[in-house]
Amino acid sequence: MIQNQWYVILRSKEVKKGKPVGFTRLGENMVAWRLDDDRVVVQSDICPHRGAALHQGKLMDETIQCPFHGFEFDASGACQYIPARGKTVPPPKIFQVKTYPSQERHGYIFIWYGEEQESYPPIPIYEELTSGFDYADYAESWTVHYSRAIENQLDVFHLPFPHRTTIGRGNRVISDGPLVRMVGDEMQIWVYSRKEDGSPARKASELAQPFRPPFLHFRFPHLWQNHISDDFRITVYFTPIDEGNTIMYTRYYQRMVKVPLLGWFIAWLSSIFSIIILHQDKRVVEKQLPIKSDFKMGEKLISADQPIILYRRIRKALQDGKTIQEINAE
Repeated sequence: MIQNQWYVILRSKEVKKGKPVGFTRLGENMVAWRLDDDRVVVQSDICPHRGAALHQGKLMDETIQCPFHGFEFDASGACQYIPARGKTVPPPKIFQVKTYPSQERHGYIFIWYGEEQESYPPIPIYEELTSGFDYADYAESWTVHYSRAIENQLDVFHLPFPHRTTIGRGNRVISDGPLVRMVGDEMQIWVYSRKEDGSPARKASELAQPFRPPFLHFRFPHLWQNHISDDFRITVYFTPIDEGNTIMYTRYYQRMVKVPLLGWFIAWLSSIFSIIILHQDKRVVEKQLPIKSDFKMGEKLISADQPIILYRRIRKALQDGKTIQEINAE
């Protein structure tokens, strides 16, 4: 994983008042629960006393109670009560549950994964999608490292093969370019595919300047957008569960139809078709070896892999502690 980044870990609707939720993300066991004012708390799911799973406990006003010995921890992770010692005895400070900085935006729960900061960078989200669009949600887990799942969506020339019956129809096997740019904190990709006509694929430097928005967008560490049109988009947060599993929080946006309920139905219908496409990829991606990608590995890449090459280079630099601003300045 890339440290010091915001990650989506759950959809807001998965955490309801009065009931803690246990789950694994980023290779760690976590628990999420809501305070009386509806704020979400995200903590380690391990009681520091004897290692019990806190999500099996219950909420006590503004604390979560361990199911094993009744220790109570507040939203900061500090222990407020140890029943065996009595209410008048302050709990030792060593009884502290790891607590993640968290934010809730646009139906998602984000945590900061890394070192505490005096101020945190903006949440990775497409602000233009937060109003004016109807949307439908879909979430699915794959038995694959999250880097492989991301690279599948950055791969611009595989469509005629796993997707030959859906979005890959037309046998457009030649991939000119593609044109890939890093604009601020975002990878932008323009796709140029055509049928085999006897002429070789053109290099990115031979392509005309794009006259339309990029077809694909990617923001580190794990947000992808398919800009199908100004009125129809697909976004995915590729969230690591652990080293071998990824959950994809997918959302289908539309604003072509303005009637609210009908607009949601159109978005939902689009999700059904997209799930079919997703499953055409799944059977291939889950069998890729090695299970995760890296900047330097045994694969032999070609020019059409430029989005994947750029993704791997920047991911490695971020893992080494560089910032996007430092990478862009190089």
